[in-house]
Amino acid sequence: MKSFKNICRGISSLKIQGATNVAKAGIVAYSLNPTQSARNKLLSLRPTEPALFNALKFLDNHSVKETLSYFKDSQEKINNYFLKIIRPNSVIFTHCHSSTIVESLLYAKNKGKKFKVYSTETRPRYQGRKTAKELSNAKIDLTFFVDSAMHEAIESSGIILLGADAILHSGVINKIGSTAIAEIAQVHKKPVYIISDSWKYFPKQLKIEERDFHEVWENAPKHVKIRNPAFEKIPKKYIKKIVSELGILTYKDFLKKAKKFK
Repeated sequence: MKSFKNICRGISSLKIQGATNVAKAGIVAYSLNPTQSARNKLLSLRPTEPALFNALKFLDNHSVKETLSYFKDSQEKINNYFLKIIRPNSVIFTHCHSSTIVESLLYAKNKGKKFKVYSTETRPRYQGRKTAKELSNAKIDLTFFVDSAMHEAIESSGIILLGADAILHSGVINKIGSTAIAEIAQVHKKPVYIISDSWKYFPKQLKIEERDFHEVWENAPKHVKIRNPAFEKIPKKYIKKIVSELGILTYKDFLKKAKKFK
C-alpha cells in the first residue's frame, strides 16, 4: 500500500506527468492493489487523462507486461510514421512536454534527420523545461521561448507538433495554451500535427482539470482571483493530421480506426 500511495502522490503532484507516463504508473500502481477502490482512486487523480482509463480497461483481459508493452510497441510505430512528416532542416515548434513527441524527435535524430526545435516554457509548472533538457541532452538544436513569445516562435517554424491528453470527437485536449498555438498556426499557414497513441481517444466528454491557484502565485493578494486550468480543447478544424500507431490520419479517419480498437 505504501508503494501504491507513493505513485498516487506522484501522479497528483505532477512528479509523474504526461498522459503516457501517468498511464504506465497507474498500471503499476493498480497491479500492487488490484481493487475497484484503487481503480477509482487512480482515475480520480487526473480526470483529463483517458489513457489510464483505456490502459486499465485493456488490463482487464491482459497481463501487466502486455499492457506496458502496448505503449512501447505504439511508440515504435509512431516513430516510423513520424519520419515521414519531418522534412530536411525543419524548424519544429512544440509546447509543454510530451514523452511521445520527445521519443519521436530522438528517433528522428538518430536516423539522421536534421532539424531545429522551438519550445515553450509552459507556465506555471514549466513542463517545457523537461522537454528542453531531454532534447538538449541529445544535442538537438533547441531554442527556448517564454510563453508570451509563442507567436514569434510559431511564425518562424515550419511545422507544429502537439501532444494529446485526450482525443475527443470534437477536438484534442492538450496543455493550456494549445488552442492559441493552433489558431496562430492557422493564421500563418503552419500545419498542426497531433502526435499521440490511440489510447488517448475517449468517446465521451471530459472534465477539464483546474489546478490549485498557488501554482500560479503562491502568496497572491487576498482579493485577486486566479484561474489555473491545466488543459483546453483544440478544435479539430485546426488539426492537419494525427500521427499515432494507427498511421498518419485525418481527424475523421483516426476516429473511425480508434473506435474499432476500443
